[in-house]
Amino acid sequence: MRPMLATPTVTVPGGDQWAHEVKWDGMRLLTDVSGGGLRLFSRTEREVTVAFPELRGLAEEFDDMLLDGEVVCLRDGLPSFAALAERMHVTDARRAARLAETNPVTLMAFDLLRLYGVDLMARPWLDRRRTLERLELESPRWQTPPTFAEGAVLHAATKAQGLEGVVSKRVDSAYLPGQRSSAWLKIAHRATVSVVIGGWRAEVTDAAGGGNRLGAVLVGVPGPGGLRYLGRVGSGLAGRAGSRLLRDLSPIGADDSPFATDVPREDAAGARWVHPVLVADVQSLGRSGQGRLRHPSYKGLRADLAPDDLDDAQDADADDTDDTDDAGAS
Repeated sequence: MRPMLATPTVTVPGGDQWAHEVKWDGMRLLTDVSGGGLRLFSRTEREVTVAFPELRGLAEEFDDMLLDGEVVCLRDGLPSFAALAERMHVTDARRAARLAETNPVTLMAFDLLRLYGVDLMARPWLDRRRTLERLELESPRWQTPPTFAEGAVLHAATKAQGLEGVVSKRVDSAYLPGQRSSAWLKIAHRATVSVVIGGWRAEVTDAAGGGNRLGAVLVGVPGPGGLRYLGRVGSGLAGRAGSRLLRDLSPIGADDSPFATDVPREDAAGARWVHPVLVADVQSLGRSGQGRLRHPSYKGLRADLAPDDLDDAQDADADDTDDTDDAGAS
């Protein structure tokens, strides 16, 4: 089953028919507890149980439940997607166990879809939420974050605290698996879009540097005619993030550009093309008039997504107008 998705918006809705939550900078997970065990599934229905062994204790909380939520890596109380990226790729149980000690995740559970064999998805969000809160899922490795009645206040607070944004949900909304619904709305202070990497450029260095370090990646999104070029992303690739990504890019080199639309000469100069198989998250301030990402910054690879999972709906996150970052709640 795929989770329900929120529709991007540029204003936070008001009124008592809406409840508001923090938008977490993490990885969406469906947590299925049954038969004395636990299984974790990504947004694309890929099982990722082995990657997060620190969540196994949830199986001891209740005999049967299905949670929707997001895992985050907290640094000084704030989610760090860079830290989480190290966890998302892990398929080796021993390495996952080591990372669970040194770089643990926390599950932010925000919806309850099944309890003791009873399907709750057709019930209103408010009923599901109250039942979830009665479970009292609170520990260092999982918690049920609060909801808020005043969306405008939460929007301002999350921006001031450096959090990603706000998700607003109609209190009467049913849970619609795999659907993007206007009953759930999301607004990010800095828009995030999932993109496909189609090439990279070495960092400009002096002769002694050798140009072996990653300087930028060339990214795009699938469209009707093929991969549509969105621009060059260099910010966020310093240090270990760039080195780790370069190791992933090196084996998938290609002779020709995978982009169906033109890549500007200044971006294509010195580019090394790759097969378009890796998906990454990029933050930006929207689009320029030419359709390019404005001030993009690399966040990390999305091991839970493949290029075919990207569509026009998720790309809407990057189509926010240039004033999205400064939008108020009214």
